[in-house]
Amino acid sequence: MDWLVHGFGTRHADVPALFDNLATLRQIHSATCVAAEGRSGVLGPGDALTENTPDAVVAIRTADCIPILLVDERRRAVAAVHAGWRGTAAGIVQRAVEAMRERFGTRPGDVHAAIGPGIGPCCYEVGPEVAAQFGLQGRTRLDLAGANRRQLIEAGVTPGRVYASNLCTLCRREDFHSFRRDGEAAGRQFSFAGVRQALQLN
Repeated sequence: MDWLVHGFGTRHADVPALFDNLATLRQIHSATCVAAEGRSGVLGPGDALTENTPDAVVAIRTADCIPILLVDERRRAVAAVHAGWRGTAAGIVQRAVEAMRERFGTRPGDVHAAIGPGIGPCCYEVGPEVAAQFGLQGRTRLDLAGANRRQLIEAGVTPGRVYASNLCTLCRREDFHSFRRDGEAAGRQFSFAGVRQALQLN
């Protein structure tokens, strides 16, 4: 897709320096989806951004939460989603698919969904209160990426169009920031998606 720009950043990538028109959010662990509409800067509270404006990029920041990029290849529209356990429990990724349908006419079957680096079930132990949000009991290890994959499929995204990096931010200290590992000292990596400027025809 030559119209698409996208990527999952690492702790070494200065993603904001790459784009003049980058939109982000004040992330609040919600199911709130915001339409960027070509605007840049911090657009307010929320945890997913949608965009179809040429030469515009949307991004979210993570340090263990799951970044998800949604791409509608038919409508040339994108979304960037921040899914921590609260957002996942609230169905943020399903809300983002629905917001793309409402705003761009996106059909779930046209969506490609990429699940980026986040804390893996190898490292993400949660207590009974969090486990109960996912129908689990007691202290357990939670698979946030897996939960979001299931929600995407339930929303109508074709299973073969859901891609997972399977990279754990806590395990891979050299590559990624991790809040659970580093606490308040943790930085954030950016994940981004956008629409390239329209190609010039000869």
